[in-house]
Amino acid sequence: MTIGLTLPPQNLIMFQTRRASFKHRNSHLKPPARTTSNVSTTTVTHKHLSNLDKLLGKKHDHYTNTTHEDSNTLIAPEKKKRKCILKSLNLSRLWTDSKVAAEEVCPLQLNRLQRLLSNSGQYSPRNVLGSRWRQYHGCNDWEGLLDPLDQNLRREMVRYGDFIHAAYHCFNSNPATSADEIPAVRHVELSDKSYKVTKNLYATASVGLPKWVDNVAPDLGWMTQRSSCIGYVAVCDDKREIARMGRRDIVVALRGTATCLEWAENMRDLLVKMPGQSDHQAKTKSNPKVECGFLSLFKTCGAHIPSLSDSVVGEIRRLVEMYKGETLSITITGHSLGAAMALLVADELSTSVPNAPPMAVFSFGGPRVGNRGFTNSLEAKNVKVLRIVNSQDVITKVPGMFVSEGLDKKLRESGACGMLNVLDNNMPWAYSHVGTELRLETKMSPFLKPDADVACCHDLEAYLHLVDGFLSSKCPFRSDAKRSLVKLLDEQNSNVKRLYTNKVKTLSLNPRRELLRMSSVLASPTSS
Repeated sequence: MTIGLTLPPQNLIMFQTRRASFKHRNSHLKPPARTTSNVSTTTVTHKHLSNLDKLLGKKHDHYTNTTHEDSNTLIAPEKKKRKCILKSLNLSRLWTDSKVAAEEVCPLQLNRLQRLLSNSGQYSPRNVLGSRWRQYHGCNDWEGLLDPLDQNLRREMVRYGDFIHAAYHCFNSNPATSADEIPAVRHVELSDKSYKVTKNLYATASVGLPKWVDNVAPDLGWMTQRSSCIGYVAVCDDKREIARMGRRDIVVALRGTATCLEWAENMRDLLVKMPGQSDHQAKTKSNPKVECGFLSLFKTCGAHIPSLSDSVVGEIRRLVEMYKGETLSITITGHSLGAAMALLVADELSTSVPNAPPMAVFSFGGPRVGNRGFTNSLEAKNVKVLRIVNSQDVITKVPGMFVSEGLDKKLRESGACGMLNVLDNNMPWAYSHVGTELRLETKMSPFLKPDADVACCHDLEAYLHLVDGFLSSKCPFRSDAKRSLVKLLDEQNSNVKRLYTNKVKTLSLNPRRELLRMSSVLASPTSS
């Protein structure tokens, strides 16, 4: 078999010319010196191609196994050379699908995906807050800490989000509550072992039926009123953690909507006057009103269970008295319905707890709760609120007359403030958000679909994923994000880009199995 059978004549001449030029060069492609003149041209060609294959194969392996912490690292000269060789070969015409896959998931992204699925216990570092803890607790409304996002504040927000996960898990592990007896103390599994739970919190949803229904069927009470575990109170009990944070922190964590009656309460969205107001206050422009459904959940008692309002106030008073003389803080955190209730808790504590410590609310995906009068009242009590909002989360835009806070602000600045104040005090849907906003977007994540559904955009784990990755509005997602993707893949698999779910299968990783192995990560609200 001769070379003429495999190469056209014109290519043969060119190949032989190049072979002669390579003969006297010190090259990786140069054939061994012992090759004699009687060796056929076909054999030499095979050796050249074999050496070329080894050379490219070796460099490819080196590139694949190389990891980078900084995506801005300059490309090494040998990688540039390999890129030029591959480009000159123009293999894309032969393997189009392979080229697309390589562009969508480079080895660096694949390594990062594998790290986020395997190093499930990895967190951003906890730095000493010391004398700056009041800034991270919102004394200056988090000025200068949000864009770009301060790494210490990011870690604190994710930590408070995990407290809410524990509240969800506590409910999902045992949703039933006996109406005939006082509920027993529930165990709450905290991922942060430096805190201990001191009290379970319950909220009672009540949907009244016409009186004639109660007379005909008095046994339907279980359908019209139900008390459910909605959260807990915890206090930091570790000396090293207290020293790191600069104070002893008391946490109130509240979950979101979970029962049918709670959903029914959410539909009662007319504004009502806050209890305890004087007639003089009711006539002022700052007339605090809140949503009827939220207030009902907050103030209603069960058959043998006190209201959420009474429970949380009594426990916080006890803890403040117990640790009298120490530097204290109160942090209230909640998701969805829990975010709304957190504002009512903060308002109640600020007026009912003597000498209340600095108080801050960290809310995730919270709806509007009250009118502008309620907003002004809460701010006047020096309650600091940081709202973490996903732009694609519809829950953060309801209820209310104005969908956009930006539009409301522009109208007030344009001279329409007087008319809007009248609407705030008289319209039943004149809602207003409270506090400082950190705005995120599902589109920021390289792992989630940009058109993810409503459930994903409102999901707590998706919120924590976005917070952990957020850098700034100009650079939305950091390459060295620490939070595991296991729970996100388990809960929102259909909203994760198919490219990554396919890679998970290729890597033979099972998110549910990994989730069970993660003792420090709680089961998700939706997977219990």
